[in-house]
Amino acid sequence: MIQVNIHHAKTHLSKLIQKVIEGEEIVIAKGNKPIVKLTQIFANSPHRKLGSAQGMIHLAADFNEPLEDFKEYMN
Repeated sequence: MIQVNIHHAKTHLSKLIQKVIEGEEIVIAKGNKPIVKLTQIFANSPHRKLGSAQGMIHLAADFNEPLEDFKEYMN
C-alpha cells in the first residue's frame, strides 16, 4: 500500500492510476490521515439475471409455524 498526500496525488495522478492498474493500493491522505483509496473498476463483472434461481428453493408448508423447542418461551 502506498500513501500519498493530496498535493502529490494531484501532481502525479496518471502515475498513481497506472500503479493501481498494476495492482497497487493507493491511499490519499490529508495531514497523514487517510481519506480516499484509489481502486480499479473491473468492467467484466458478471451480469445478474432475475429469476435464475426460480424453482431451486422450496419452502415447507409449515415453515412459519413455531418450533417445538421454543414453546416454553411463547405466550
